[in-house]
Amino acid sequence: MTVHIAAFYKFFRFPDYAERRQALAQRFCGLGIKGTLLLAEEGVNGTVAGNPEAIDAALAELRALPGAEGIDAKFSEAADMPFARLKVRLKREIVTMGVPGTDPSSLVGTYVKPQDWNALITDPDTVLIDTRNDYETALGTFEGAIDPQTESFRDFPAWFRDFRARLDAEGRKPKIAMFCTGGIRCEKATSFVKAEGIDDVFHLEGGILKYLETVPEPETKWRGECYVFDERVSVRHDLMPGDHVLCHACGRPVAPEGRQHKDYVEGISCAACIGEMTDDQRARFAERQRQIDLAKARGEKHMAPAPRDP
Repeated sequence: MTVHIAAFYKFFRFPDYAERRQALAQRFCGLGIKGTLLLAEEGVNGTVAGNPEAIDAALAELRALPGAEGIDAKFSEAADMPFARLKVRLKREIVTMGVPGTDPSSLVGTYVKPQDWNALITDPDTVLIDTRNDYETALGTFEGAIDPQTESFRDFPAWFRDFRARLDAEGRKPKIAMFCTGGIRCEKATSFVKAEGIDDVFHLEGGILKYLETVPEPETKWRGECYVFDERVSVRHDLMPGDHVLCHACGRPVAPEGRQHKDYVEGISCAACIGEMTDDQRARFAERQRQIDLAKARGEKHMAPAPRDP
């Protein structure tokens, strides 16, 4: 039976999130749901999998929360269950920026539909900023986008303040357009940027994934592949799987040419992380890969490490 996967988030005021954790965990477990659900005072964020009826019931449970009625989800399918268990975690933020007071539920930029995105980003008065991290932008980005080269979303506020100072020194006040994979980071980034006093702020509704699903390839302004936080690792237009695989040692994506490098050993190392790991770590990775290979030989599924978090 095909497994259905739902990825979703919603910013809303959720003051009793900690008290709701146990009931949500019990309900999701009872439905046979697996995956990760994050709860915070600013809302919910998750990727979960199960049969279609269970996924519908789980989303209905979330939409019954006050303020979460409009929660939307992106759906995909898998031949096998991609998660080993259900994790319901309490967090300070559903996507970590680390700037107290940033509140997308009350202050946020203008949402731009995928079909209207090209017109905005080709406007010479628009500055286009990729809010993702360096290992993601290395696979692909929008034509003309500025790459902050951040290692984590926590680095974005400091980068933007420096960037804004440069704009001010040049006397520029452009429109600011931002994007990310599924919409959650750029939505929060617009809240931060507006709180910094910039009014003309826009973000791509549904993120890159909705754009690649919606905009015909001949009209695209996207270049390359899009890193995704699941077993596909990267996708192209129409959300077809890309050519990258995951280095299970460091969590970075590895292109076909990278898999020909002498330092790439499946499950153990890649050219990017070969100097980062100790001999003890590589020995553990080698044993883990041996167990994965043995499970495959027996026709069983072994849960490999998940992609890194934003």
